[in-house]
Amino acid sequence: MEPVLTSGQHVGDHPRPEKNYLNENTRVWDWMTTVDHKRIGLMYLVGSLFFFLIGGMLALMLRLVLMTPQHTMFGIAVDAEMYNRMFTLHGAIMVFLFIIPAIPGSLTNFVLPLMLGAKDVAFPKLNLASFYVYVAGAIMAVSSIVIGAVDTGWTFYTPYSSSSSQTAVASMTMAAFILGFSSILTGLNFIATVHKLRAPGMGWFDMPLFIWGMYSTAVIQILATPVLAITLVLLAIEKTFHIGIFDPKYGGDPVLFQHFFWFYSHPAVYIMILPGMAIISELIPTFSKKTIFGYRAIAYSSVSLALVSFIVWGHHMFVAGQSQLANVVFSALTFLVAIPSGVKVFNWLTTMYKGNIVLKTPMWFAIAFLILFAIGGLTGIFLGTLSTNIHLTDTYFVVAHFHYVMMGSTVTAFLGGLYYWWPKMTGRMFSEKGGKISCALWFIGFNATFIPQFIMGSQGMPRRYYNYLDQFQPFHAFSTVGSWILGLSLFTVAGVLLASLRKPADAPDDPWGGTTLEWKTSSPPITHNFHDQPVLEREPYDYRPAGMAGKGH
Repeated sequence: MEPVLTSGQHVGDHPRPEKNYLNENTRVWDWMTTVDHKRIGLMYLVGSLFFFLIGGMLALMLRLVLMTPQHTMFGIAVDAEMYNRMFTLHGAIMVFLFIIPAIPGSLTNFVLPLMLGAKDVAFPKLNLASFYVYVAGAIMAVSSIVIGAVDTGWTFYTPYSSSSSQTAVASMTMAAFILGFSSILTGLNFIATVHKLRAPGMGWFDMPLFIWGMYSTAVIQILATPVLAITLVLLAIEKTFHIGIFDPKYGGDPVLFQHFFWFYSHPAVYIMILPGMAIISELIPTFSKKTIFGYRAIAYSSVSLALVSFIVWGHHMFVAGQSQLANVVFSALTFLVAIPSGVKVFNWLTTMYKGNIVLKTPMWFAIAFLILFAIGGLTGIFLGTLSTNIHLTDTYFVVAHFHYVMMGSTVTAFLGGLYYWWPKMTGRMFSEKGGKISCALWFIGFNATFIPQFIMGSQGMPRRYYNYLDQFQPFHAFSTVGSWILGLSLFTVAGVLLASLRKPADAPDDPWGGTTLEWKTSSPPITHNFHDQPVLEREPYDYRPAGMAGKGH
């Protein structure tokens, strides 16, 4: 894809401007009231990374408590009630405040308009509003959990959350309700931007695959999030006014809550993983120096995953009293997920085949993603199969599978994307050696943390339990040590990136040899992204000389 100016000059021909989106209008008030998608993306990045830090520290604390059967942390005894509160805080922060908003809010906000050749998103003020809605929901959620000591787990299962728990469940669920609005507004903005602000000459099948992935994510955000919002409002009403909806004590049905909750929360899994897959679709062709294999197949697979995600929620409820027919249907539907997922993986691998692979830090994370996602996806087969699911339900096997898909895949891709677009966002190159060390630590630490949990789960160790049999202690200890390596890797990532900010701006406009439009403007970009409107002349991911470019994806 070779964007050109209407004057015939290449976008990248402009000298590095003295003024860019970072150093123009630098007052705090200017940042707080900005409608520049790049600045809003950076604010989302800071916010989501802050909550990643909090959620990660809580995970380390949980692992420390579980390291021995004595239930101590730094010599302080931790009782079961405190453990439940820590567990809830970790889960809620990681899911609602980090993983769901991280890639759409930060990286996508920054690069999506640039990739489309647009000056901003379709609704810049709505974009800023969605950020402040996120901040308001985050403040309410953290205060509810810390001050109100919510101990229900991040799923808020009834009837415990609606009647038995004496904690601030109502305010916590309303916080999640508010956070949902941020997701909906962001999704609407991205869809409108993709439809209306593509560069001249950019058709649907000329868009980068990152855009296809984020477009599919936005569809899920808009269609699924209202279901969660309604469910949480009903839960808060029941909790406050004792109206029987989910609680059998008042004539409600607790399984109804599970249906509503998982109708949102399983698509939410794809709100988390599709952006990660979208990033990998950028990294692999760029660092393989090849045109992406099966462009249309990968594009359609993103949409397919979005659609299939709405019809498989029942596999979370195989032991909840569903009919046998419903269980069989949901089990069969669950296996459909493997088709579009496999399409992506095999097309990525085929793109790498005989490619001129450049092993820069982002590509290290892309390869780590492929391995961890394969483990997460294949272990999901055991949970989708009725006979094995009955044995593995609510064990540490589920914990390990979930983390391989959410952390091992989504966060690995997020870190790869952060390294990939860091030069464009900041104008500075980071230490390649430090970046590769952080990836190696991440990969080793992650597997050391969660592989023992697969073994524990298969042997019957229940999840969310405070006590455990002595036979599981070596696995817990090994997992805890792995979590320390995992934590060290993330602090290494922070050190590498922050150290780069101490240097003068040294990043070229296109340090990786990328072919999408964001690499055709300066690093960091000017406030309005491009000096002139870019016009698409070639297709995305086409690494052939201009004279050889042509259709045929």
